[in-house]
Amino acid sequence: MRSRMSDPQEFIPEIAEIAGALFKAVGNQSVPRVTMSLMHLRAGQIVANTYLTVLHSSLLRKAEVSEERITAVSSWRDAPYFSDAERAALALVEAVLQPNPDGERVSDELFAEVAKHYDEKAFATLMMAISQVNFFIPIALIGKPLPVRTLAEEQWTAR
Repeated sequence: MRSRMSDPQEFIPEIAEIAGALFKAVGNQSVPRVTMSLMHLRAGQIVANTYLTVLHSSLLRKAEVSEERITAVSSWRDAPYFSDAERAALALVEAVLQPNPDGERVSDELFAEVAKHYDEKAFATLMMAISQVNFFIPIALIGKPLPVRTLAEEQWTAR
């Protein structure tokens, strides 16, 4: 198995600058890195992308997150392994990435639940973390990169 296309940075070197700016924005330490990787893992599961799920599972393992927590991300609503703050973050990423047949994706109730656990800077960081994974989703889905050590992994572990 191989990637569908070459690394897009070969053709658009500015991607590295954009990715670096996103990593810097979410690296402000207002939200734990583990919480962001849980969110990114859930995003990878939602869009059914091996690259994202392997990458973020690997990052969580390197952070010594238990296999139970990593495995339970897909069923976080009824799993006992997550804090209320993590649950709010996971609900937020799901709301943004999944259509809501009943109306608005991010309800006032969800907004209030997230705000209960995160101050304004942390809430803005959560939004940027969702933006960050959404930046990479088209690259992951279209290019189908192989799950190998990446710039994302290197920047995450360097902090």
